[in-house]
Amino acid sequence: MLNLGVLASGEGTTLQAVLDACRSGRLEARVGVVISNNSGSGALRRADAAGVPRRHLSSKTEGSEAALDEAITQALRSADADLVLLAGYMKKLGAQTLRAFAGRILNTHPALLPKFGGHGMYGERVHRAVLAAGERESGATVHLVTDEYDTGPVVRQCRVSVAPDDTFETLAGRVQAAERELVIDVLAELAAGRPLPHVALTPR
Repeated sequence: MLNLGVLASGEGTTLQAVLDACRSGRLEARVGVVISNNSGSGALRRADAAGVPRRHLSSKTEGSEAALDEAITQALRSADADLVLLAGYMKKLGAQTLRAFAGRILNTHPALLPKFGGHGMYGERVHRAVLAAGERESGATVHLVTDEYDTGPVVRQCRVSVAPDDTFETLAGRVQAAERELVIDVLAELAAGRPLPHVALTPR
């Protein structure tokens, strides 16, 4: 069974989709730990509700970025995480965590990278930018995490049409739904032992 470590900063809707898929049996995996840099995040509340171990770790709680990097690495190791999922996590990971879980850290982004990615491109900003550019399609991307925002190799993408009368809210709703499905599909393939591009996960 695939053991997941999930990092999230916000409401945790993608985390909830993963928890639901694990509970229903759609995903042969378990969430071993949820980590958030935001003490008031919905992700931590969802972890509590599901009985999943959770940690609030930030540069403030740990005293420095280096100490935070160490704490995240140790929390993931203590949870015996096979794979790390960033699900709306708003900080860069440190070098130690990236080394310890090289090839095993995935991020989800609500656009078709390399378009509409990078520093500051998150949430409604992405969907507003897609509409402002007159794009006919958007989508979601699961990619490997590197030391720069949204630049890692793409693992899988899905596409969502942009309607002529879309607002950023309507587009965001469809993209977010597709994004959650994409994440579950990717995790399910990995849990089943099927290799995916760029992911260095060795099935147990």
